[in-house]
Amino acid sequence: MTNTIIAPSDFSDRIHPDTICLFDVDGTLTPARLEITEAMEQTLVELRKRCVVGFVGGSDLSKQLEQLGPNVLKNFDYCFSENGLTAYKMGVQLASQSFIEYLGEERYKKLANFVLRYIADMDIPVKRGTFIEFRNGMINISPIGRNCSHPERNEFEKFDLVHKLREKFVAALQNEFPDYGLTYSIGGQISFDVFPTGWDKTYCLRHIEHENFKTIHFFGDKTFKGGNDYELFSDSRVTGHAVTSPVHTEQILRELFF
Repeated sequence: MTNTIIAPSDFSDRIHPDTICLFDVDGTLTPARLEITEAMEQTLVELRKRCVVGFVGGSDLSKQLEQLGPNVLKNFDYCFSENGLTAYKMGVQLASQSFIEYLGEERYKKLANFVLRYIADMDIPVKRGTFIEFRNGMINISPIGRNCSHPERNEFEKFDLVHKLREKFVAALQNEFPDYGLTYSIGGQISFDVFPTGWDKTYCLRHIEHENFKTIHFFGDKTFKGGNDYELFSDSRVTGHAVTSPVHTEQILRELFF
Protein backbone atom coordinates (compact mmCIF):
# COMPACT_ATOMS: atom_id res chain seq x y z
CA MET A 1 0.00 0.00 0.00
CA THR A 2 1.36 3.44 -0.86
CA ASN A 3 1.76 5.98 1.88
CA THR A 4 -0.68 8.86 2.12
CA ILE A 5 0.95 12.18 1.29
CA ILE A 6 0.67 14.45 4.29
CA ALA A 7 1.75 18.08 4.44
CA PRO A 8 4.64 18.91 6.77
CA SER A 9 3.56 19.67 10.32
CA ASP A 10 4.00 22.88 12.25
CA PHE A 11 6.01 22.05 15.36
CA SER A 12 6.87 25.71 15.96
CA ASP A 13 5.77 25.39 19.59
CA ARG A 14 8.90 23.32 20.28
CA ILE A 15 12.24 24.83 21.24
CA HIS A 16 13.88 22.64 18.57
CA PRO A 17 11.12 22.10 15.97
CA ASP A 18 13.55 20.56 13.47
CA THR A 19 14.64 17.80 15.87
CA ILE A 20 12.85 14.51 16.53
CA CYS A 21 13.63 11.90 19.18
CA LEU A 22 12.54 8.34 18.41
CA PHE A 23 12.58 5.62 21.05
CA ASP A 24 12.48 1.86 21.13
CA VAL A 25 10.04 0.68 23.83
CA ASP A 26 11.25 -2.46 25.68
CA GLY A 27 14.48 -1.79 27.56
CA THR A 28 14.54 1.84 26.42
CA LEU A 29 11.37 3.57 27.62
CA THR A 30 10.19 0.71 29.85
CA PRO A 31 11.66 -2.41 31.42
CA ALA A 32 10.96 -5.40 29.15
CA ARG A 33 7.16 -5.87 28.84
CA LEU A 34 6.54 -3.72 31.93
CA GLU A 35 4.84 -0.34 32.30
CA ILE A 36 6.48 3.03 31.89
CA THR A 37 7.46 4.77 35.15
CA GLU A 38 6.08 8.14 36.24
CA ALA A 39 9.63 9.54 36.07
CA MET A 40 10.00 8.55 32.43
CA GLU A 41 6.52 9.85 31.60
CA GLN A 42 7.42 13.23 33.08
CA THR A 43 10.74 13.27 31.23
CA LEU A 44 8.88 12.74 27.94
CA VAL A 45 6.39 15.51 28.76
CA GLU A 46 9.29 17.92 29.26
CA LEU A 47 11.13 16.61 26.20
CA ARG A 48 8.08 17.21 24.02
CA LYS A 49 8.32 20.92 24.85
CA ARG A 50 11.79 20.88 23.33
CA CYS A 51 11.46 18.63 20.26
CA VAL A 52 9.21 16.21 18.40
CA VAL A 53 8.80 12.82 20.09
CA GLY A 54 7.89 9.36 18.81
CA PHE A 55 8.36 5.68 19.58
CA VAL A 56 9.30 2.82 17.24
CA GLY A 57 8.39 -0.63 18.55
CA GLY A 58 8.21 -4.06 17.00
CA SER A 59 5.07 -5.01 18.93
CA ASP A 60 1.54 -4.15 17.89
CA LEU A 61 -0.26 -1.14 19.32
CA SER A 62 -2.22 -3.16 21.91
CA LYS A 63 0.98 -4.14 23.71
CA GLN A 64 2.32 -0.60 23.51
CA LEU A 65 -0.89 0.68 25.09
CA GLU A 66 -0.29 -1.73 27.98
CA GLN A 67 3.24 -0.46 28.48
CA LEU A 68 3.02 3.24 27.59
CA GLY A 69 -0.50 3.92 28.82
CA PRO A 70 -3.97 4.38 27.31
CA ASN A 71 -3.22 7.93 26.12
CA VAL A 72 -0.20 6.93 24.06
CA LEU A 73 -1.61 8.36 20.81
CA LYS A 74 -1.93 11.75 22.51
CA ASN A 75 1.34 11.62 24.44
CA PHE A 76 3.55 11.07 21.38
CA ASP A 77 3.66 13.02 18.13
CA TYR A 78 4.42 9.81 16.23
CA CYS A 79 3.51 6.26 17.21
CA PHE A 80 5.23 3.61 15.10
CA SER A 81 3.95 0.13 15.88
CA GLU A 82 5.41 -2.92 14.13
CA ASN A 83 8.43 -0.84 13.02
CA GLY A 84 6.13 1.78 11.52
CA LEU A 85 4.15 -0.64 9.37
CA THR A 86 1.23 0.56 11.49
CA ALA A 87 1.73 4.25 12.20
CA TYR A 88 0.01 7.23 13.79
CA LYS A 89 0.78 10.92 13.49
CA MET A 90 -0.83 13.21 16.06
CA GLY A 91 -3.33 10.42 16.77
CA VAL A 92 -4.31 9.91 13.11
CA GLN A 93 -3.53 6.55 11.51
CA LEU A 94 -1.30 6.56 8.43
CA ALA A 95 -1.09 4.03 5.59
CA SER A 96 -0.10 0.50 6.63
CA GLN A 97 1.47 -2.61 5.10
CA SER A 98 0.39 -6.27 5.21
CA PHE A 99 2.78 -9.16 5.80
CA ILE A 100 0.36 -11.76 4.46
CA GLU A 101 -0.29 -9.79 1.27
CA TYR A 102 3.45 -9.60 0.69
CA LEU A 103 4.18 -13.28 1.32
CA GLY A 104 0.97 -15.00 0.17
CA GLU A 105 -1.01 -17.71 1.95
CA GLU A 106 0.81 -20.74 0.52
CA ARG A 107 4.32 -19.49 1.29
CA TYR A 108 3.21 -18.34 4.74
CA LYS A 109 1.73 -21.78 5.46
CA LYS A 110 5.05 -23.45 4.60
CA LEU A 111 6.88 -21.01 6.86
CA ALA A 112 4.46 -21.49 9.77
CA ASN A 113 4.56 -25.29 9.47
CA PHE A 114 8.37 -25.27 9.54
CA VAL A 115 8.40 -22.99 12.60
CA LEU A 116 5.98 -25.16 14.56
CA ARG A 117 7.84 -28.37 13.72
CA TYR A 118 11.14 -26.76 14.72
CA ILE A 119 9.74 -25.59 18.06
CA ALA A 120 8.22 -29.04 18.69
CA ASP A 121 11.70 -30.54 18.45
CA MET A 122 13.40 -27.94 20.68
CA ASP A 123 14.52 -29.16 24.09
CA ILE A 124 13.98 -26.21 26.43
CA PRO A 125 12.96 -26.22 30.11
CA VAL A 126 9.57 -24.54 29.61
CA LYS A 127 7.08 -24.19 26.77
CA ARG A 128 3.90 -22.20 27.12
CA GLY A 129 1.69 -20.83 24.31
CA THR A 130 1.50 -18.46 21.34
CA PHE A 131 4.66 -19.55 19.56
CA ILE A 132 3.75 -17.56 16.43
CA GLU A 133 2.11 -14.19 16.92
CA PHE A 134 0.60 -12.91 13.69
CA ARG A 135 0.76 -9.15 13.30
CA ASN A 136 -0.21 -6.81 10.48
CA GLY A 137 3.28 -6.20 9.13
CA MET A 138 5.27 -9.14 10.51
CA ILE A 139 5.18 -12.29 12.59
CA ASN A 140 6.82 -12.76 15.96
CA ILE A 141 8.26 -16.18 16.82
CA SER A 142 8.89 -17.27 20.41
CA PRO A 143 10.39 -20.69 21.28
CA ILE A 144 9.05 -20.53 24.84
CA GLY A 145 5.74 -18.93 23.82
CA ARG A 146 4.56 -15.39 24.52
CA ASN A 147 2.18 -16.61 27.25
CA CYS A 148 5.07 -17.28 29.63
CA SER A 149 5.22 -15.46 32.95
CA HIS A 150 7.70 -12.67 33.67
CA PRO A 151 9.98 -14.95 35.78
CA GLU A 152 9.87 -17.57 33.00
CA ARG A 153 10.74 -14.84 30.50
CA ASN A 154 13.80 -13.89 32.53
CA GLU A 155 14.92 -17.52 32.86
CA PHE A 156 14.55 -18.14 29.14
CA GLU A 157 16.66 -15.08 28.35
CA LYS A 158 19.48 -16.48 30.52
CA PHE A 159 19.10 -19.93 28.91
CA ASP A 160 19.15 -18.42 25.42
CA LEU A 161 22.30 -16.42 26.14
CA VAL A 162 24.10 -19.70 26.82
CA HIS A 163 22.53 -21.96 24.19
CA LYS A 164 21.90 -19.39 21.41
CA LEU A 165 18.49 -20.91 20.63
CA ARG A 166 17.17 -17.92 18.74
CA GLU A 167 20.36 -17.48 16.71
CA LYS A 168 20.26 -21.14 15.64
CA PHE A 169 16.53 -20.86 14.86
CA VAL A 170 17.14 -17.85 12.63
CA ALA A 171 19.98 -19.65 10.83
CA ALA A 172 17.68 -22.62 10.16
CA LEU A 173 15.00 -20.34 8.70
CA GLN A 174 17.50 -18.51 6.52
CA ASN A 175 18.72 -21.85 5.18
CA GLU A 176 15.20 -23.21 4.59
CA PHE A 177 13.68 -20.10 2.98
CA PRO A 178 16.53 -18.29 1.16
CA ASP A 179 14.21 -16.96 -1.56
CA TYR A 180 11.48 -15.48 0.66
CA GLY A 181 13.10 -12.05 1.00
CA LEU A 182 12.68 -12.00 4.76
CA THR A 183 14.67 -10.44 7.58
CA TYR A 184 14.91 -12.12 10.99
CA SER A 185 15.51 -9.71 13.86
CA ILE A 186 16.19 -10.79 17.44
CA GLY A 187 14.71 -8.43 20.02
CA GLY A 188 13.43 -8.47 23.57
CA GLN A 189 13.96 -11.49 25.81
CA ILE A 190 12.05 -14.39 24.28
CA SER A 191 11.40 -13.94 20.57
CA PHE A 192 12.42 -12.65 17.18
CA ASP A 193 10.55 -10.78 14.44
CA VAL A 194 10.18 -11.90 10.84
CA PHE A 195 9.32 -9.35 8.15
CA PRO A 196 10.09 -8.53 4.51
CA THR A 197 13.59 -7.16 4.00
CA GLY A 198 13.43 -3.38 4.25
CA TRP A 199 10.55 -3.46 6.70
CA ASP A 200 12.86 -3.09 9.71
CA LYS A 201 12.72 -0.06 12.02
CA THR A 202 14.09 2.20 9.29
CA TYR A 203 10.65 1.84 7.70
CA CYS A 204 9.36 4.48 10.12
CA LEU A 205 11.55 7.09 8.42
CA ARG A 206 9.30 6.94 5.37
CA HIS A 207 6.58 8.56 7.45
CA ILE A 208 8.71 11.55 8.47
CA GLU A 209 11.00 12.17 5.49
CA HIS A 210 8.72 14.96 4.20
CA GLU A 211 9.07 16.79 7.53
CA ASN A 212 12.72 17.63 6.72
CA PHE A 213 13.96 17.18 10.27
CA LYS A 214 17.57 18.32 10.54
CA THR A 215 18.32 15.92 13.40
CA ILE A 216 16.82 12.50 14.08
CA HIS A 217 17.84 10.93 17.38
CA PHE A 218 17.11 7.26 18.01
CA PHE A 219 17.45 5.48 21.36
CA GLY A 220 17.52 1.68 21.54
CA ASP A 221 18.93 -1.19 23.58
CA LYS A 222 19.25 -3.89 20.88
CA THR A 223 21.64 -1.92 18.68
CA PHE A 224 24.08 -4.79 17.97
CA LYS A 225 24.08 -6.41 14.52
CA GLY A 226 21.15 -8.82 14.45
CA GLY A 227 19.28 -6.86 17.11
CA ASN A 228 16.01 -5.23 16.14
CA ASP A 229 17.34 -1.70 16.75
CA TYR A 230 20.49 -2.13 14.67
CA GLU A 231 19.28 -0.88 11.27
CA LEU A 232 17.74 2.33 12.57
CA PHE A 233 20.58 2.93 15.05
CA SER A 234 23.19 2.67 12.28
CA ASP A 235 21.25 4.49 9.54
CA SER A 236 23.23 7.41 8.08
CA ARG A 237 20.24 9.74 8.52
CA VAL A 238 20.07 9.04 12.25
CA THR A 239 22.08 9.92 15.34
CA GLY A 240 21.96 6.65 17.28
CA HIS A 241 22.21 6.20 21.05
CA ALA A 242 22.73 2.73 22.54
CA VAL A 243 21.14 2.46 25.99
CA THR A 244 21.14 -0.22 28.66
CA SER A 245 17.93 0.72 30.51
CA PRO A 246 15.23 3.39 30.80
CA VAL A 247 17.33 5.10 33.46
CA HIS A 248 20.21 5.29 31.00
CA THR A 249 17.84 6.77 28.40
CA GLU A 250 16.86 9.51 30.84
CA GLN A 251 20.52 10.25 31.59
CA ILE A 252 21.33 10.79 27.91
CA LEU A 253 18.23 12.95 27.41
CA ARG A 254 19.26 15.17 30.31
CA GLU A 255 22.73 15.57 28.77
CA LEU A 256 21.26 16.46 25.37
CA PHE A 257 18.24 18.59 26.15
CA PHE A 258 17.94 19.64 29.79
